[in-house]
Amino acid sequence: MTAADLVTEAGAPVVRSPRPGLAILTLAVGGFTIGTTEFMTMGVLPEIADGVDVSVPAAGHVISAYALGVVVGVPVLAFFGARLPRRAMLVGLMGAYGAFNLISAAAPDYRVLTAARFLDGLPHGAYFGVASLVAASLVVPARRGRAVASVMLGLSVANVLGVPLATWLGQQVGWRSTYLLAAALALVTAALVLAAVPSVPGDAETSGRKEAREFFGSLQVWLTMAAGAIGFGGMFAVYSYIAKTVTVTGGLDRGTVPIFVLVLGLGMVVGTWVAGELAAWSVFRSLLLSAGFGALILLAYFVAAPGGWTLLPVAFLVTATGSVLVVNLQLRLMDVAGGAVTLGAAMNHAALNVANALGAWLGGVVIAAGWGYRAPALVGAALSVLGVGILLWSAVAHRRGRAAPVS
Repeated sequence: MTAADLVTEAGAPVVRSPRPGLAILTLAVGGFTIGTTEFMTMGVLPEIADGVDVSVPAAGHVISAYALGVVVGVPVLAFFGARLPRRAMLVGLMGAYGAFNLISAAAPDYRVLTAARFLDGLPHGAYFGVASLVAASLVVPARRGRAVASVMLGLSVANVLGVPLATWLGQQVGWRSTYLLAAALALVTAALVLAAVPSVPGDAETSGRKEAREFFGSLQVWLTMAAGAIGFGGMFAVYSYIAKTVTVTGGLDRGTVPIFVLVLGLGMVVGTWVAGELAAWSVFRSLLLSAGFGALILLAYFVAAPGGWTLLPVAFLVTATGSVLVVNLQLRLMDVAGGAVTLGAAMNHAALNVANALGAWLGGVVIAAGWGYRAPALVGAALSVLGVGILLWSAVAHRRGRAAPVS
C-alpha cells in the first residue's frame, strides 16, 4: 500500500504521524476539557442560582446560553476556518475557551455570567469538528469510526472524572472555582496540542462560501441535524436538573449528587465505546436504535425518580443511549456533507447544542409550571420520539432518490 492509497472517506490523504495514538489521545484531552466545562454547570446549578440571586429554572438559562453560543460559533468559525491549518486552529480555539471561562469565574451578576457562557460556547463545536477531522486523517479509513469515537470519549470520561470533581469543588469552595478549573484545563490542552498533534493543513481548494452552499443545500444534512437537535434534547431535559431531581424528588442528601453525576458519566463512556462498535455495523440503524430505546429509558426515569437510589441505573442508561446517538450523528453528518467536510464535522455539535438549549429550556418550563423535577423526563421522551420520526423521514427521502445513502 502506498501513501496515495491511504485516504479518508472524504478523499483527504492520511496524515503521517510517528505517534498517531498520542495525537488522538491529546485531541481527546480537549474533549475532556470541553466535556468537564459543559456539564459541570448542571452539577452546581443550585450554587450558581444562589450566587447570582436567581431561581434554579432561571439559572438553567445559563446552560442554554452556552449551548446557543455553540450553535452560533460553529458555522461562523467553520466558514472562516476551512482553509486554516488545523493544529493552529485547535490551539486558538482552546486559548479562547480558557479566556471565556476566566470571564465566567469573575462574572459579578447573572447577566454577565449568561453573556460569558454564551461566548464560551463559541469555540466548542468548532474544536470537536476540527479534532474529528484531524483524528480521522491520522488513521486508515477502516478505523475512522473508532478514531472519531476516541475523541468523543474524552467528553465521556470528563463526566466520570472532571464533572464529579468540579461538582464537588463547586459545592465545597464555590461555583466560581469550577470555571477557574475549566480555564486551567483549556490552557493545558492548548500546550499538549502544540506538542503532540502533527501539522495538518486546511483545505486549500475550498472556501467557506463553497462549503456552506454544498452543506446547507442537502436535504439529508438538514434531516440529520434536526434528528440531533430534537432527538438528543431528551438527555439534556433530565441532566440539566439532576441535582434537584436527586435531592427534591428522590429525597437524597445533597452530597449524593456527585455520585449521580459520576454514573451519568460512566454511561457516556460505555455508550461512546458501544457507538464505535455499532458504527461498523450500521451508522443509520444505530441512530434509530438509540433514539427509540432512549424514549423508553426516559419514561423509566420518570417512574424511578421518586425512588432515590433506584434512579441510579436508569440515569446510567439515559447517557449511554444518548452517547450512541452523538457519535453516530457525527459520522452520519460527515458522510452526508459531501465536500463540505469542515462544516460537516462541526455542525453536529451545533445541532446537539440546540438539543442542549431546547432540553434545558423545556425542562425549566415544565418545572416552573409546577409539574415537578421529574416532569422533564416526559418532555425528553417526546423529543426522542420526534427524533425517530425525523430519522424515518430521512430513510424515506433516501428511497425516493433525493439524498445520500442510508448506511
